[in-house]
Amino acid sequence: MDLIHKFLNLVAPPFTFFSLMLFLPPFQAFKWFLSCLASIFSEDVSGKVVLITGASSGIGEHLAYEYAKRGACLAICARRVHRLQAVAERARDLGSPDVISVQADVARVDDCQRFVNEAVNHFGRLDHVVCNAGITHLSLLEEVDDITHLRPVMEINFWGSVYTTRFTAPHLRNTGGKIVALSSSASWLPAPRMSVYNASKAAMAQFFETMRIEFGSDIHITLVTPGFIESELTQGKYLAKDGKLVLDQEMRDVQLGIMPVYKAESCAKDIVNSACRGERYVTVPAWFGVTYLWTLFCPELIEWAFRFLHLTSPGESRSKKILDLTGAKSVLHPETLQTPELKTD
Repeated sequence: MDLIHKFLNLVAPPFTFFSLMLFLPPFQAFKWFLSCLASIFSEDVSGKVVLITGASSGIGEHLAYEYAKRGACLAICARRVHRLQAVAERARDLGSPDVISVQADVARVDDCQRFVNEAVNHFGRLDHVVCNAGITHLSLLEEVDDITHLRPVMEINFWGSVYTTRFTAPHLRNTGGKIVALSSSASWLPAPRMSVYNASKAAMAQFFETMRIEFGSDIHITLVTPGFIESELTQGKYLAKDGKLVLDQEMRDVQLGIMPVYKAESCAKDIVNSACRGERYVTVPAWFGVTYLWTLFCPELIEWAFRFLHLTSPGESRSKKILDLTGAKSVLHPETLQTPELKTD
């Protein structure tokens, strides 16, 4: 699996570069070159304070570990207090000088304000804020009898990021800090059965693009657009059409199919590296960025591919059939995706 990602990362940059040179005006290409040059310089986060939402599992958990290895102090939050405490303990073992964990639901504005206040009262400052908390759903729109059951997707993914940004912004202005916003490649890829999730990530991306203008140079923003990453989402945990969180690996395979899944640990390292270099955008794995160009210049092809691979019949997909027939799951998916065990406590 790692070899696959290394190969794709190797061939994607030249393809992307020549595509950009072909389609971008010279001035924009020059600006892109300058941003690449500026990204050489990297921030030392040792002793700095990093706030992370959704840190009890997946990308958020491994971001906590990556910042901890670099000596950062951490304020982490999630709804599952026992999982959060375990993450905090490991982060201390990995090198974080001080970690506080706060049980909070980012969909609730009062919880977000309380979490931020506790972090600032404890540390006296904030340097990086990582808006990571998120959930997904897997259902066609017309399968959902009560559409309000899908509200939590938007409330957590979008509004949770808005609330966190609003309450942390004054503190980040004081330190010239950074926001690391975990949007998704789903913000441009119209994957079926994920309509509200896709919309929440697109809304999140546009919100933070607007914040770049409102914050100016006071707060830097790194917008992250992951592809398929090892997490509870890719393990098959999602919001069902009745509004309940379920674990369904069969349905997960229908949705993922033959797409390779990147390890959360590697993803977290790439994200923190990019944030410390001050990069505006980062797609992980890097090769997945080429899908943006496909969507931009070949939208009909993308639509056809999604329909052909993913909409064979209810609960089935050609992509899953290819996965089953070839036995490619062991190569394309990490071991953690092949076990029904989830950190649910």
